Amino acid sequence: MTDTKTTTIQPITLTESAIVQLKRIKGEQSIPDDHGLRVGVKGGGCSGFSYLLGFDAHKEKDDVFEIGGLKVLMEKAHAIYLLGMEIDWVEGLNNRGFSFNNPNANDTCGCGTSFSA
Repeated sequence: MTDTKTTTIQPITLTESAIVQLKRIKGEQSIPDDHGLRVGVKGGGCSGFSYLLGFDAHKEKDDVFEIGGLKVLMEKAHAIYLLGMEIDWVEGLNNRGFSFNNPNANDTCGCGTSFSA
């Protein structure tokens, strides 16, 4: 019997405040325990790509990570755009919500949820 378990380096980080908010949202919306936090990208937005952030079921093409007690799902092909990204929760006078600090983004939009690579 061979061990087929692989260890993958965690491609993104979640700040403590982001983890607190994500756990709150998961509880308030009664997200099933088998769902994880999906982090990804999709074409579109002001700068070319938009971030995906939401709870979803595991899919065949996903890598799975655990960050701060949260199961995080990311499609393998999205890692090139997201490697090293930090997701934070911001609560200030001008804005409130998740912010994406992505070292792979060549340009970002004023909305903070769109980027080009």
